[in-house]
Amino acid sequence: MRVVIIGAGEVGTSIAANLASEHDVVVIDIDERRAEQLKYDLDVLTLTGDGTSMETLETAEITSADMLIACTDDDRTNIVACATAKALSNPFTIVRTKNVEYLQTWERNNDAFGADFVVCSDLLTAQNIVRIVGLPAAIDVDPFVGGLVQMAEFEITESSPVTGQTVVEADRYESLTFAGLFRDDELLLPSGDTRIEPGDRAVVIGSPESVQLFANDIAPETTPDRADEIVIIGGSDIGYHTARLLEQRQFSPRLVEQDEQRARYLAEELPGTTVMQHDPTDTEFLQREHIDEAEILAVAHESDEKSLLISVLASRLGVDRVIAVVDTAEYVTIFEEIGIDVAINPRGATAEEITRFSFESVAENLAVLENDQAEVLELQLGKDSGLVRKPIRDLDQEIDGQFVIGAIARGQSLITPRGNTELRPGDHIVVFVETDAIAEITAMT
Repeated sequence: MRVVIIGAGEVGTSIAANLASEHDVVVIDIDERRAEQLKYDLDVLTLTGDGTSMETLETAEITSADMLIACTDDDRTNIVACATAKALSNPFTIVRTKNVEYLQTWERNNDAFGADFVVCSDLLTAQNIVRIVGLPAAIDVDPFVGGLVQMAEFEITESSPVTGQTVVEADRYESLTFAGLFRDDELLLPSGDTRIEPGDRAVVIGSPESVQLFANDIAPETTPDRADEIVIIGGSDIGYHTARLLEQRQFSPRLVEQDEQRARYLAEELPGTTVMQHDPTDTEFLQREHIDEAEILAVAHESDEKSLLISVLASRLGVDRVIAVVDTAEYVTIFEEIGIDVAINPRGATAEEITRFSFESVAENLAVLENDQAEVLELQLGKDSGLVRKPIRDLDQEIDGQFVIGAIARGQSLITPRGNTELRPGDHIVVFVETDAIAEITAMT
């Protein structure tokens, strides 16, 4: 597949890195130095120019492109680029936007902007926060097969009940699969006798109920039946949409916003949210308003440096769990290393959402884990698939790459995979796979 990407920033670079090994990728950026650097870093074709220009798109051979992804930091540039591409040819076009109104316009009329798909970074980030609120012990949560299956990643602590147990000993859930472990930045596919160690990050796949039970067992104090005390710091668009989505789920969050005019606007727009206008770095205010007693605090400040300060302050005051929105991808590791529970990068979330289209509709859903070391794919098996009518243990021997089939959805029934389970045409499978083996797995579907 030939893919033209407009924008060599964090989003475009991440997408190009995911696609470069299997697809013909061209990246366009107006910054010559950034385009040149990407060419050498990823060994992809780059062009310096304006992605909205017909001349630039024709130089990129847009007429032979299967897909165009417009993912600069400027919403209008992305919209114009897709509209121009549609005027010249008919690639599948993806627009990245921060403004939810553009997404709503496109949802009302899918012909708007010349876009076949629109991704809203701010809304995606808010949705990720809300999913973690529903499962607060998790580092990452993603739904599959229309919500029938859930993937979650958890950090195993010294005090966790499963620490020191083997996978067989820890696996006492009816519809749950231990898909993978990340240990010291290395990927392990666990066997029954693999021992779970403190500091491991465990990826489990199963029904939402079984994932919740697992979370209750490994971190009972941070996985209440319901998070009754949720505080959002920052009334940015991400903070606003987080509160709005929480209201839809019958939560009543509190939101702290320093700017008086913005706070007044939020109070009018969010009837189920208590909006407080104050400096979120004021320790006396945080204690007076009992924000230190929050079960979950989501920091959605527009400044990474301010977010880091607020997150550290909240942790030291005793907030049970801190989720921080980190705009700069390089800072995510810093947040995690100093003990912030979950760091979400909006550009990373956007790149992940867009990347799932790179499999030419083979993968219906996708989640990227631990700096692209592994991915979780949802695949529907056709009648000619090389994966069907064989026990899973035979597939393990046939396929070179590391993978684990975490769940099988057959109709509306969820089947827990075992060695003797045979896959059938029409099955939806959720598979945990190391990144290098993705092409081999998807080719067999």
